[in-house]
Amino acid sequence: MVSKAVAKYVQQLHQKKYRQRTGTFLVEGAKSLRELLSSGLRPERLLLTTDFAAQPGLRLPAQVPVDVVSAEELTRLGTLQTNDAGLAVVRIPEETALRPRPGELLLALDQVRDPGNVGTLIRLADWYGLQGVVLSDTCADAWNPKTVSSTMGSFTRVPVWQRDLPAWLRQLPPELPVYGADLHGDNVHRLQLRPTGVLVMGSESHGLTEPVEACLTQRLHIPGRGGAESLNVAISAAILLDNFFRGE
Repeated sequence: MVSKAVAKYVQQLHQKKYRQRTGTFLVEGAKSLRELLSSGLRPERLLLTTDFAAQPGLRLPAQVPVDVVSAEELTRLGTLQTNDAGLAVVRIPEETALRPRPGELLLALDQVRDPGNVGTLIRLADWYGLQGVVLSDTCADAWNPKTVSSTMGSFTRVPVWQRDLPAWLRQLPPELPVYGADLHGDNVHRLQLRPTGVLVMGSESHGLTEPVEACLTQRLHIPGRGGAESLNVAISAAILLDNFFRGE
């Protein structure tokens, strides 16, 4: 059992204001913990069950406090419905300024407020080997526990930068392509796309904001045949990204 002070600290990190104040975030569950412990990120504290801590090949960093806890205690302290592995308190990595490099693609998100979607989009960026993800300042927090869990470990590999998105887009070289998902855009199946520039995805319910739309050089549309009004933003991004890399 952890002390009251540690328990309070962990539970405070459910909230963005405390993550910002302390510069730390939570990593929960077996998959995310394994990815964390094999990455360059260093935890400040580990809360682990006896079974998880005893797993062969698990490398616990030296001089990091480790508390042995029950699955019931982890569930009370964390955000997952069930957790029989552990959680870690981790320092938020230093932000990396993201600028599109020649021949590479960046993903940018405009007002994607659901942390599960943001996490899945970060995971997609990892799958396709993208340079990173730029979040508008109105997106869900990249270090929200649900965001982190939804990345399935990709938070350890994908640089994330939260900015004023329209201002960032306006600073890009004018010859750089900036693509945006749009119901009235060009049929993506009829295009020969190259993975260079920036792909901007907006929220499912509102699409791209006007200041971001003004920065686009090309709008992309995924044609459908049924009656669904829209696609989930992460599904849309996966389809578009696959078209960028189809010829690779």
